[in-house]
Amino acid sequence: MRVTIGTFNLNNLFSRYNFEGEIEAIRTNETEVSSDLRFDFGPGDNYRIREYRGRLVKAKDGADTGVIADRIKAINVDVLAVQEVEDIDTLREFNRTHLGAMYPYVTLLEGNDPRLIDVGVLSKLPIQGATSWQHAVHSEAPEEPVFGRDLLEVQIYTPSRKRHLFTLFNNHLKSHFVHFLDDPVTGAAANDVRRRRQAEVVAEIVKRTTRPNSRYVVLGDMNDPPDSPCLTAMATDAEMRLQNALVNPVETRPAKADTPPPASPAWTHRYKPSHQPAEYRLYDQIWLSPSLAARQTGAWIDRRTKHGGDGSDHDPAWVEVVL
Repeated sequence: MRVTIGTFNLNNLFSRYNFEGEIEAIRTNETEVSSDLRFDFGPGDNYRIREYRGRLVKAKDGADTGVIADRIKAINVDVLAVQEVEDIDTLREFNRTHLGAMYPYVTLLEGNDPRLIDVGVLSKLPIQGATSWQHAVHSEAPEEPVFGRDLLEVQIYTPSRKRHLFTLFNNHLKSHFVHFLDDPVTGAAANDVRRRRQAEVVAEIVKRTTRPNSRYVVLGDMNDPPDSPCLTAMATDAEMRLQNALVNPVETRPAKADTPPPASPAWTHRYKPSHQPAEYRLYDQIWLSPSLAARQTGAWIDRRTKHGGDGSDHDPAWVEVVL
């Protein structure tokens, strides 16, 4: 049985206009949130408008939504881990309206992110169980959840539901983004610490919930390249012995011309600092357990056509295994 497993950061797949803000504050003009939309609330209405850092956030552009849908339909993987999705209703509607319901199994559990960007899974194979690890903590900071989003664990079964195929651990680790109001140096250092702690807890959870011969995949947007010191606990753990499944992927098309060009095809994210050459990094990763890595038959990345990305600033990556 050939199974394809992929990961794709959908880049703010929101269905609503905004984030969290009290309607009462709008009624009494006690908010800095502004919008071109007109709202009409009755005395008994208890709706909430959502905002982040005082600004409304619009739904994802319709054209960009169509582009990421086309890319998903083109790669046509059996199990797709996704990141940056607003909620389960948004993911279900996206699957139904834009993907033609090509995935009968859709799961997403609300996580911790204040922007409400969650991780989810689209699958053609039955999902028998889903576990959220959003309440996990790191020993260095036991007073707060370590995952800013979540670590979503999903059990994938055969079409008959009689045999477990593999376990999937979907990640979206801390980004490098530092708000312009924060100190860039201390902010970057704090982000690195958070990402390192997250990778360490991922390793602890995976070891605790699997056996040495288990079939499992750890994948998602790691926001760091595979050789980053922040990912060491997960990527080089002697007990897990994870294998990087995207060492030498096949590109669906050549990368757009750049100076200098990417050093290898193993990249999914491009960042262009001001007056500096672009940096190409493999942020979206797929790590296979030894028993699953032995069954890998291929790896691919759907290459963007524009430097800024096609509907997302990440490119989807996937692998094939024979089970």
